[in-house]
Amino acid sequence: VVQTAYANGASTDYIRNKLGVDVAVAKTGVKHLHPAAERFDVGIYFEANGHGTVLFSDAVVTAAQARLADPTTAAVSASACKRLLAFVQMINQAVGDAMSGILMVEAMLRLEGMSMADWDALYADLPSRQVKVVVANKDDVRTENAETLCVAPAALQPLVDAAVAKVDAGRSFVRPSGTEDIVRVYAEARTQEQADALAEEVAQAVKATCA
Repeated sequence: VVQTAYANGASTDYIRNKLGVDVAVAKTGVKHLHPAAERFDVGIYFEANGHGTVLFSDAVVTAAQARLADPTTAAVSASACKRLLAFVQMINQAVGDAMSGILMVEAMLRLEGMSMADWDALYADLPSRQVKVVVANKDDVRTENAETLCVAPAALQPLVDAAVAKVDAGRSFVRPSGTEDIVRVYAEARTQEQADALAEEVAQAVKATCA
């Protein structure tokens, strides 16, 4: 599964620790997520804004087809291969397609005997807040590690870290806008009040270091 820094921390925790699936983090934007997902046999990526899809490697498709054609393949394995190949046909791998994506989800839920309500109840998002801070020059702010670490101005990341350390289940990052002189602040915490306060403190740190 490939996510961006904007993915809610509760989803990342659920995927990694409950499902036991690796989570890769890429920079914001389909142009970064899609290539990252292509590195996996089955790559899933969805941004918080809904953009995303599921990618299946040629190796996976070929292996499933071979298993299905093999008369010695057990019935349960053949059934799994049929389902996998059906999903390959259903999803739009070329571009994020919300309709094919939700149809795929509904098919999987039916196979698992789950409802949409069951799916929604798997985990609860942590409260979050996003804030925009107007700055003189967005290019003064630079990030690394898929936009989760601010490396310039040098004084900013320590202030972010100090603010996060004060909050239960806190997480925050800053990233410059790609089109305007704005720095975007994301913050999440155990409660909405804490997330709001964390976002405001980090926003003030941006103002103080990017004046």
